[in-house]
Amino acid sequence: MKIIDAKVIVCSPGRNFVTLKIITDEGLYGVGDATLNGREKAVVSYLEDYVIPMLIGRDPQRIEDIWQYLYRGVYWRRGPIGMTAIAAVDTALWDIKAKAANMPLYQLLGGRSRDKIMVYTHANGLDLGSTLEQVGKAIDQGYKAVRVQSGIPGVAGTYGVSKNNKKYEPADSDLPTEDTWSTEKYLNYAPKLFAEVRKQFGDDIHLLHDVHHRLTPIEAARLGKELEPYHLFWMEDPVPAENQESFKLIRHHTTTPIAVGEVFNSIHDCRELIQNQLIDYIRTTVVHAGGISQLKRIADFASLFHVKTGCHGATDLSPICMAAALHFDYSVANFGIQEHMAHSEKMESVFTRDYRYVDGYFTPGEAIGHGADIDESIAKKYPYKRACLPVNRLEDGTLWNW
Repeated sequence: MKIIDAKVIVCSPGRNFVTLKIITDEGLYGVGDATLNGREKAVVSYLEDYVIPMLIGRDPQRIEDIWQYLYRGVYWRRGPIGMTAIAAVDTALWDIKAKAANMPLYQLLGGRSRDKIMVYTHANGLDLGSTLEQVGKAIDQGYKAVRVQSGIPGVAGTYGVSKNNKKYEPADSDLPTEDTWSTEKYLNYAPKLFAEVRKQFGDDIHLLHDVHHRLTPIEAARLGKELEPYHLFWMEDPVPAENQESFKLIRHHTTTPIAVGEVFNSIHDCRELIQNQLIDYIRTTVVHAGGISQLKRIADFASLFHVKTGCHGATDLSPICMAAALHFDYSVANFGIQEHMAHSEKMESVFTRDYRYVDGYFTPGEAIGHGADIDESIAKKYPYKRACLPVNRLEDGTLWNW
């Protein structure tokens, strides 16, 4: 079997998606997600100008060799653009291999480690009342785990909360919009938010919260300590992860579980956090961390240190990535939870998929391959439209972490 062609498909059905399609001389093809939110065209260029020419004529069944060729062979390793491109190739090749074997992908990854995959959804509100209302709706839909984000009194715009009461999509403008942030107001409000959620909905529902890299280590330690009575499933991205020593201080002051890693691109980004047991969940993704091949390496390494997976799954990842992630989740022994932020009907119209949701859990389906595909004719109806993520400033105008 040989690779005879590959192409990149870019579409924007309410959000930009980049899809790689690899075609073989035996009529089999595979697809992989190559979306890097806010920098999509950089990955398109990397794939079209450099990666695809290297793939033509290669045996698609040599997944590990091709992965190493694209990683080691370029000299300039890692980084979000290169690793997203590698991930797209890797996911497409696993799709081809599973189709050639006439099996769903999870069977090639070692078979099922569980019967169903617990997911969490988002409950976002402009204020306390609307946030509680959204938590209630999520519970009514069967979710056993809910990520809670709320507008903050006195702060005009907050991550995770739509400004117009519509579904939250952060890449909302041709050029970055600017949000305002107040750490003091946030720290004073967050414990009150979770006290009310527990008061209204009890202790059985799993609660998660995303800090989105906005605190210093001692501030994150304070937040984690004050949230302990509400026993969160996790506190996500409490500080920027470039300085991984920061997590030692947080760990020393709170027992609130910590999750991190959706912006990580390789096992080296999370190695120290995992081996020093400074986190509880690693959130690396199929599309941004080098594909299924490297995500399995990360999970196997994490299992040695009691760290579970919690893969990012917002709508900046296409249904193709979600499908691949669910096959990974099905198979990996130290699975923790999977994020699920539902795609819009318009987004889903471009993609076919076999995965399904029932009462708080997903299964990836039994279609051969990873079970997801793109309808190129429909994708053509939605041309690329540049959309940037916001930036964040403190109330005095200082640029801050978004």
